[in-house]
Amino acid sequence: MKNISTYIASVLFVGSLMVSCESTELDLTQDPNYLTPEQASPDFFLNSIQEDFARQIDGEATGDPNDNFTTGGNVTGDGFSILGSELTRLMPFGSRDYRGGYQDIDTDDEWDNAYRGILFDIRSMTPLAEEAGLSRHLGMAQFFEAYTLVTLVDFFGDVPYSEALQAPEIVNPNLDSGESVYAAALSLLDQAIVNFTNETASPPTTDYFYGGDFEMWVKAANTLKLKIYVQTRLVDASAAASFNAIIASGNYITDTSEDFDWNWPGTSASQPDTRHPNYGINYASAGAAHYISNWLANIMDTTDDPRLRYYFYRQTINVPGQSGFPPNEELLTCSLQTAPAHYVTGGFTFCALPNGYWGRDHGDDEGGPPDGLLKTTFGVYPAGGRFDDDSFQAIAQAINPASFGAGGKGITPILDAYMVDFWRAEMALAANQPGVAATHFENALVKQIAKVQSYVANDGNADLSFEPTTGQVNDFVLATITAFNDATGSEKWDVFGEQYMVSHYGNGIETYNFYRRTGYPSTMQPNREPEPGAYIRSMYYPNQAVTSNPNITQKSDQTVPVFWDTNPSSGFPFSN
Repeated sequence: MKNISTYIASVLFVGSLMVSCESTELDLTQDPNYLTPEQASPDFFLNSIQEDFARQIDGEATGDPNDNFTTGGNVTGDGFSILGSELTRLMPFGSRDYRGGYQDIDTDDEWDNAYRGILFDIRSMTPLAEEAGLSRHLGMAQFFEAYTLVTLVDFFGDVPYSEALQAPEIVNPNLDSGESVYAAALSLLDQAIVNFTNETASPPTTDYFYGGDFEMWVKAANTLKLKIYVQTRLVDASAAASFNAIIASGNYITDTSEDFDWNWPGTSASQPDTRHPNYGINYASAGAAHYISNWLANIMDTTDDPRLRYYFYRQTINVPGQSGFPPNEELLTCSLQTAPAHYVTGGFTFCALPNGYWGRDHGDDEGGPPDGLLKTTFGVYPAGGRFDDDSFQAIAQAINPASFGAGGKGITPILDAYMVDFWRAEMALAANQPGVAATHFENALVKQIAKVQSYVANDGNADLSFEPTTGQVNDFVLATITAFNDATGSEKWDVFGEQYMVSHYGNGIETYNFYRRTGYPSTMQPNREPEPGAYIRSMYYPNQAVTSNPNITQKSDQTVPVFWDTNPSSGFPFSN
């Protein structure tokens, strides 16, 4: 991956060129502050598309601290990764019932950014790029469109596509089946690969992902195809063969140096905020706004996971009710409470953790106490925070909280080499090839841990003596693979599933999809509420989509599965 040094200046320039999102079909007045699509350059559109794509996955760097991390409401513009992370215990889910956890208004921004942002800009750019013979611009746009479409289906099911963005001819587009939209995405990727290989076409002025290396773009397109084939393996008998054909070609992301990630330049808190979103919200003078997941921190702490100090930064070692420290009703109400019976029966951690890890349980809906300078927050990976070297320094005590640790110079992992190894392991395990699965599983862990550890270099003040040794990393990997090999039946899926979740920290899209297609790990912490209702299999359609388009009827509830999720509604190992 290449960090683009012109990022800040370029995004500022793009911001002044984007078509106003406030214009509608009824507004015929041209805003003189914005260029029309006819006046704009394909390069300007492509810059905007790339940034909107990153925000679509990982949200905005600003937001109400009382979002779903704390009180059960969802922040505008969280991004799909946050939604998936909350539903798979990578981050706390702040509602005691699933039905009320997300409302139809909670995904308005994601829907709007997809259709009126990414897809609208692609439609506006395409004729300009075609006229100018800019095939590689088109290929990148087709790649972003394919990923966006697949993600919309993954979260909503059937979505508008064939009739979308055709106003005034079609104002109220009908829904297309999720299966047909997936097929369209694969077709777009085939077209993109052809466009990437057109060596006579001028490259974009700015390529935030690969810096104009279109051999890498071909690999990324094929890797996105691998993701699609894994995702559809339950409903497509040919998915495994299609997956294996790409693997046999070797033309996909195989090495961490080829990873398709969004690199946040960090340090700048002014508009645009170029820091990782989870850094921008939590590294402030008032301290952290969001909580970490008790389930995730506990599973890592109790297994001596070498990534723990990179994922989380502890501001204090003194957690109320833990390690000899007295309970505190004001700071941690549950430190004076008894664990629910279903937590006790299942042996799940409750309320708080030892060793200074201060987070929240799945389904904790209490308000936010004055603990911003005490609770554990995001570390150096992937949010670009601080590496945990037992300094236990509150964020506000830093000379400049806005540049604390790595200053927000983190990443959004999107399509990475370690992910491919996890997919290969899953396909092998599903095919009853546990030995093959173990090999790919081990490769995935080795690559992902090394990737995580490389980000400590972004925190120039970290005491590197606290980094895990090579021996400790090797011991962890060996212990994990041994546990996998020794496990039988569904226990193998539990061992594999736990590490799938831990390793995909930073990309809740992948974990939410994995959980729905496999139901594992069954060992995840349940909701605080004993009867939280049925698990969310897809999101409500956004309020704006339903109220403005009579061809979209709201779902009766959130138990409607997407087309590739054929698992039963009961008897499947989803945990509450």
